[in-house]
Amino acid sequence: MNATKVREVLSTYRRRFEVQNIGKIDFSHSERPSPAEMLAHCHGMLDQMEILITEGRMEKVMRWLGFLQGVFWSNGWYCLEDLKNHNRPTTTED
Repeated sequence: MNATKVREVLSTYRRRFEVQNIGKIDFSHSERPSPAEMLAHCHGMLDQMEILITEGRMEKVMRWLGFLQGVFWSNGWYCLEDLKNHNRPTTTED
């Protein structure tokens, strides 16, 4: 996935967080979150991911994207087919 495609996927996720009125938090890495806290933490990650894309740190962006998608699947937001389709190219790859 190139930066354009990742931004497209992040935009999809951002809209879902906003529609569901889920805020943003930076959750402690040493505590166990509730499902709601997991989703709020993921929402907060989107802003940081935009910065990482700008910095060209795509390997880290892809790890974080995988983390987000794992949380989404485990919380029943998307099925695996949905997540695979989110990652499919829709623009010309770099």
